[in-house]
Amino acid sequence: MIMDERIRSYIHSLESGGGQLCDRIAGEAMERDIPVIKKETGALLKTLVAAVRPGAILEVGTAVGYSALLMAQVMPADCRITTIEKYAPRAAEARRNFKEAGEEERITLLEGDAEEILGSLRGPYEFIFMDAAKGQYVRWLPGILALMPAGGVLFSDNVLQGGTIVQSRFGVERRDRTIHSRMREYLYTLKHTEELETAIVPIGDGAAVSVRRETGRRLI
Repeated sequence: MIMDERIRSYIHSLESGGGQLCDRIAGEAMERDIPVIKKETGALLKTLVAAVRPGAILEVGTAVGYSALLMAQVMPADCRITTIEKYAPRAAEARRNFKEAGEEERITLLEGDAEEILGSLRGPYEFIFMDAAKGQYVRWLPGILALMPAGGVLFSDNVLQGGTIVQSRFGVERRDRTIHSRMREYLYTLKHTEELETAIVPIGDGAAVSVRRETGRRLI
């Protein structure tokens, strides 16, 4: 756990909720152990989208559509979301949720492998939300950067892996070691890529917020 549970509970007590439909989707997903964005991370996501006011949003990892609907609540009326989901049953459920929310015209779901789909997109996307297979983030990053204009924002979720990212690779379960090492590589790359300015935020399971700079980094 990254955040003190008392602080987390207090922050949750301040939330007004995402609306009846979104709250129901989140509740049902948690009952079925389908991963959806944490409440406090969702609040940060919505705030950033409201601040950036993007013309186009790309989401990698739709799940059941919860986070896409959160972003749709605060994005400009003429903004459109393109979201990618590989797992067919979840993609079908997300489409039903988008239709129920009346957002099927503003949210386009592309079903298939993210790496293949990223190579077919043209962009630009002023806001990109990364929330899919954690071990693939670092592989997808070059394709993501190719779609981001200067001033674009990349929001990456689950980057601290519940706090286990600080452990050595021998301190995590053997089955998790590949994801652990790839996420460490991803975070190092974000922080050492000249065209990105990145903050790593210890909320939820950890988030990284990266902004594409106008010019390369200049250290004074």
